[in-house]
Amino acid sequence: MKKTTRLRACLVLVAVAAATLTGCSTTDGTSTITADGLTKVRLQLQWFKQGQFAGYLAAVDQGFYKEQGLSVEILDGGTDIVPQTVLAQGQADYAIAWVPKALASREAGAGITDVAQIFQRSGTKQVSFKSENIAGPAALRGKTVGNWGYGNEFELFAGMTKAGIDPSRDVKLVQQQFDMNAFLAKDIAAAQAMSYNEYAQLLETKNPATGKLYTAEDFATIDWNDEGVAMLQDAIWANTEKLNDAKYQEQTVKFIAASLKGWVFCRNNVDKCRDITVAAGSTLGASHQQWQINEVNKLIWPSPAGIGMVDKAAWDRTVRIAKETKNQEGVTVLKKDPDASAYTNEYVTKALDLLKSGGTDVTGASFAPSQVTLAEGGK
Repeated sequence: MKKTTRLRACLVLVAVAAATLTGCSTTDGTSTITADGLTKVRLQLQWFKQGQFAGYLAAVDQGFYKEQGLSVEILDGGTDIVPQTVLAQGQADYAIAWVPKALASREAGAGITDVAQIFQRSGTKQVSFKSENIAGPAALRGKTVGNWGYGNEFELFAGMTKAGIDPSRDVKLVQQQFDMNAFLAKDIAAAQAMSYNEYAQLLETKNPATGKLYTAEDFATIDWNDEGVAMLQDAIWANTEKLNDAKYQEQTVKFIAASLKGWVFCRNNVDKCRDITVAAGSTLGASHQQWQINEVNKLIWPSPAGIGMVDKAAWDRTVRIAKETKNQEGVTVLKKDPDASAYTNEYVTKALDLLKSGGTDVTGASFAPSQVTLAEGGK
């Protein structure tokens, strides 16, 4: 039975038995309305609950979604979960995904639209020990270079190409696991690391030569933002087809507004968001989550145009790299430009207006990161 038919049937039931019906059902049989009248919404993350997603966890914990009439369930991601596919298949209402990966899925047929670009800057780095003398991409020549693959490698390949290095000939590429073990064992000279995760794992590890934790002085990092090849990462994606529905449009504005308010809260309350994230079941410890939230804040704030707005220049750069840069298999992320419905600022603009009318600072012009002390193992 089509969804519209089921909804009509629900409306009839509401008219006949409003006193006993608590909500209509979706095609999978789950209620879309809670007993207290909130609309149920499912958000699919691209990884397990951690500080990378603290704003959404805070929006639940602080009641920001509830203020907008929403009851949000946050779904864990994992190695075998593609959030944009979950969204496109109707198993979630919104998803968090990196732009290049989501655009690749979109080119393959997934009906999804970027409705709020949360991360304004890239968190990907290439890390090496100072002793390797890798001060920039050009110095990667002849080195053993790790990369995760799975669409995470294109900033690295774009950076090497820009520096005149042929990734297929001038470096030794190594498939890197999602940890820093091979790097610490010196099997990899330069390894991929997220500023908010794997890099912190290095600083949480004891240097066997000193018996103390490694410090930033032990490492050199290449920041792809500085090299001009950064690609857009975490964004809120909505279902393109459903955006034709007025109720989903209204829900999307409310969902974005509450999510952005959650990120504003984490900008101003790092310690509290650390506790919220740990309580939500994060597998890494409190100091690691505090570091992660602080580093993620640096990727968001300041947001001169307002948090969540898609910057066209950053979008165009991401698309260009996705079309022109080949990975080690000689494959690009995209074959052509995405169409006009790949992103929109319509709903985030309305969400920002809603927040500004309530006195929320949505630009964070005076943002200053905290100083975080990591404990061994991130505890």
